[in-house]
Amino acid sequence: MNPFDLTGKTAVVTGGARGLGVGVTRSLLAAGSDVIIMSRGTISSALYTHARECGRNLRYEKTDLADRQSVERAAGNILAENSVDILVNNAGTQDRHPAVDFPIDSWDRVLQTNLTAVFQLCQIFGAPMVERGDGKIINLASLLSFQGGITVPAYAASKGAVAQLTKALCNEWSAHGVNVNAIAPGYMATDMNEQLIADPVRSTEILSRIPAGRWGKAEDIGDTVVFLASRAAAYIHGHILVVDGGWMAR
Repeated sequence: MNPFDLTGKTAVVTGGARGLGVGVTRSLLAAGSDVIIMSRGTISSALYTHARECGRNLRYEKTDLADRQSVERAAGNILAENSVDILVNNAGTQDRHPAVDFPIDSWDRVLQTNLTAVFQLCQIFGAPMVERGDGKIINLASLLSFQGGITVPAYAASKGAVAQLTKALCNEWSAHGVNVNAIAPGYMATDMNEQLIADPVRSTEILSRIPAGRWGKAEDIGDTVVFLASRAAAYIHGHILVVDGGWMAR
C-alpha cells in the first residue's frame, strides 16, 4: 500500500483558501483526503475544480480566528457532522512595527490568531483524536521559531510559542496515537511576504542566502503536510520540520 495515501481521511485546514493554505489544500486533496477549510475569506472556483478532479469533497466553514467564540462555534459545527483525522493549523497574521512602537492591540491580534486559536483548535479537535487513539495535528511554525526577526516581535513570539506548544502536546498525546508536529517554512512567495519580495535590496539579500536559489512555493509546504499526515510519518512526534531551501544551514 502507498504509505502516503490519505484516502478516506478528513482534514481541517485553517486559512486553506489563500497563500500557503492553497498549496496545503491542493496537496491533501490530491493525496485522497476530503478537506474542510476554516477561513474568513471565500474559496476560489479553481480550488473547487481541483477537488472535483481529485474526486474529493471540499467544504467551507466561515471562521474568524481572531475571535475565540467564532473559533469555538465553527469547530463545533464541523465536529457535529464529521470525524476529523487531520488538523492543519496553517492560518497566521503578521504586523510590522519597531518594538518600541508596536501597538498592544496589534500584539493581541497576532497572538490570538497565531497562538491562542492554534491551541484552542488543538484542544477541540485533539480531544476526540486522543479518545479514539488516532489523529494527526500539523502546526505551522516559522524560521522565527528559531530566530528573532526585525520589527515583528509579536509574530516571532507567537511562532516561537507554536514550536513549544507542538512539543508540549506531543508529550501528552503521542502515547494516545496522536502525532503532533510542526512545519517551519522558510521564505515563501506568498502575499505575507509581498513587501520583502518587492524590495529589490532585501529580496536580493534573502535570495543570496538560500542555497536552493529560489523562494519557496505553496506546494513545497503542501507536500510536506501530506508526508506528516500520512502513515509514513507514524513515528515522528514533536518535530519542527524546517522547509527552507537550506536557509538554516547557512
